[in-house]
Amino acid sequence: VQLQASGGGLVQAGGSLRLSCAASGRTFSSYAMGWFRQAPGKEREFVAAISWGGGSTYYADSVKGRFTITRDNAKSTMYLQMDSLKPEDTAVYYCAAGLTIGAIVRDNRLDYWGQGTLVTVSS
Repeated sequence: VQLQASGGGLVQAGGSLRLSCAASGRTFSSYAMGWFRQAPGKEREFVAAISWGGGSTYYADSVKGRFTITRDNAKSTMYLQMDSLKPEDTAVYYCAAGLTIGAIVRDNRLDYWGQGTLVTVSS
């Protein structure tokens, strides 16, 4: 599976952005998917994850209630709707695939990574 993230940009605090992660290959629907981010000078951190069928989602406490992760298996694409953005959300956002949502959230076992897309939130 090859992953391509897009949709980053510059937005004012309180604004919204939607990130997309397009996957190539026929096995997209077999994988749980997740978003991670890395801010300047900080370690990469988990943001959100979604099960292969989309029925289960999980969020980091820092984004819960503001971000929404979804997927469209027919389009082999995952999304991250980011609302009420804050300056501390500024980071490079990466999409990734794992065998299960537990592997992503609990075990940090990711099989594939996409390149990052930069999100900058101005105050």
